[in-house]
Amino acid sequence: MRPGVQRVAFATLLLAISVLLVAFELMFQMLYIGPVPIPLGTVIVIVSLPWLARCTVAEVSATTAGAAAPVVVWFALVLVLGVLGPGGDVLLPGNWQSLLLLAAGAAAGLISFRRELDRMVSGPRP
Repeated sequence: MRPGVQRVAFATLLLAISVLLVAFELMFQMLYIGPVPIPLGTVIVIVSLPWLARCTVAEVSATTAGAAAPVVVWFALVLVLGVLGPGGDVLLPGNWQSLLLLAAGAAAGLISFRRELDRMVSGPRP
């Protein structure tokens, strides 16, 4: 397989994984165990978004746009799936759990974006 085709295939795979992760994050963000809210979607985004950024830069595109792509795609998907959910359902209601998900995603995304930019500037490690 040619390198260009491999990049497109891997980018498509990462996009599919991103869509599934956002769907799981939104579904599990409003999880309750009894009367106690357990925002599991926040944990998923804190773990998955830096991993997606690292995979994108390492395998698809070692550019600024490549480093920013997972964060931008994540925010777009959260807004689209959260507000215009399946069947008209709102998966991102106006409460503290939704705000926590957006804040954690923004923090994890910006930190991973900055880390990948620093890696690109410093070059490959020996």
